[in-house]
Amino acid sequence: MELFDPLFRSSACAAHFGPAATLQGMLDFEAALAHAQAAAGVIPQAAVAPIEQACRSDCFDAARIAGDAARAGNLAIPLVKQLTARVRQADPEAARYVHWGATSQDAIDTGMMLQLKAAFGQIDGQLAALRQVLAEQAERHRDTVMVGRTWLQHALPITFGLKLAGTLDAVLRLRAQLHGLMPEVLCLQFGGAAGTLASLGERGPDVAGRLAERLGLTLPDLPWHGQRDRIARAGAFLGTLAGTLGKLARDVSLLAQTDVGEVAEAAGEGRGGSSTMPHKRNPVGCAVILAAAARAPQLAATLLAAMPQEHERGLGGWHAEWETLPELALLAAGALDTSIELVRGLEVHEARMRQNLGATQGLIMAEAVTMALGASMGRLQAHGLVEQKCRLALQQGRDLQDVLAEDQQVLAVLGPQRLAELMAPQNYLGAAGVFVDRVLQRARADQD
Repeated sequence: MELFDPLFRSSACAAHFGPAATLQGMLDFEAALAHAQAAAGVIPQAAVAPIEQACRSDCFDAARIAGDAARAGNLAIPLVKQLTARVRQADPEAARYVHWGATSQDAIDTGMMLQLKAAFGQIDGQLAALRQVLAEQAERHRDTVMVGRTWLQHALPITFGLKLAGTLDAVLRLRAQLHGLMPEVLCLQFGGAAGTLASLGERGPDVAGRLAERLGLTLPDLPWHGQRDRIARAGAFLGTLAGTLGKLARDVSLLAQTDVGEVAEAAGEGRGGSSTMPHKRNPVGCAVILAAAARAPQLAATLLAAMPQEHERGLGGWHAEWETLPELALLAAGALDTSIELVRGLEVHEARMRQNLGATQGLIMAEAVTMALGASMGRLQAHGLVEQKCRLALQQGRDLQDVLAEDQQVLAVLGPQRLAELMAPQNYLGAAGVFVDRVLQRARADQD
């Protein structure tokens, strides 16, 4: 599927999950394990350097490891064999201590945590970049009035800044969630054959502590071979991220429809064209983001479905995580890249927004008139009166304001000037500006 990588996946994030990175994650575990065990007096200090020097993924036969994994059941077994052989060439005595007291899952899970740590660091930076461009656009369009839509129908006036602030608010929550998630999820896995570290005797916990510190991972209270909530939480976060970006893309694509025409993706050579229709300007960025949002829930569901693993080591459920979590991270990071580009280059057609506010000939302001009348005659009576006038305006193809202005009961309460004020969309925005300002204030604080 490499042909689709530039379209759907982040090239920067892909570097954290490619074959070299996957092998290097496990090799980093093996090198750090040797350091930790030597410091704890478990293996000779002289064994550390030969082991560490051999832990370079570019010196390994990845194709052979992949082929051997098909028979061994995982990548760690053939990797450790090649590592041991490489160390033996340099120092036969040191080769005795490769992978000492560890099990395959220790290397694979910890390697994955190291890869995920790098990916989360990048995603955090991408979220910060998206926060920045969203804040800039939300501030720019704080008072840009547009149609608010519910059930895909015209509802009430809102501002485009408020719509963007909604996504910005979610991005700020996601970033805070990620910061809380990383120390809890990014944990060392080191338990030996059955999660007891029995092979290291009383020195197992000491080695684990030193190992976690060297790798920059959280030290858990105990190994978690069969408890996969950390993996599931990472997947749920990435799925939520993709869904949030999908909401942004869905709204932008709907607003970019020819019949609506309120926004457009940035234009560019070869961007959004059609193979047969020269006039087309398709929202290709939105399509990429929505594709990620469509795939992410099923990938996250796979991680959740894999949680009930058997006893001290899972059979199949663990294996289901290996491709799923990286793919989910790559799609989410790719959607983030595209979202940053989308928001930064977004064309906002304010004139069309104003034009669409008048598409219902004043019906969009019916609630404003109802509330003003309700203060005198009660909400229910006012609602019935305005609803009747709305039907009449639709039947006659007239502007609601003109129909209302002919009703003496309405004029007795409001008067022509007040009625005109109520029918102006910019006068019925409620706390939209306050809400935008609140989110912008949080966005500025998030930069500190």
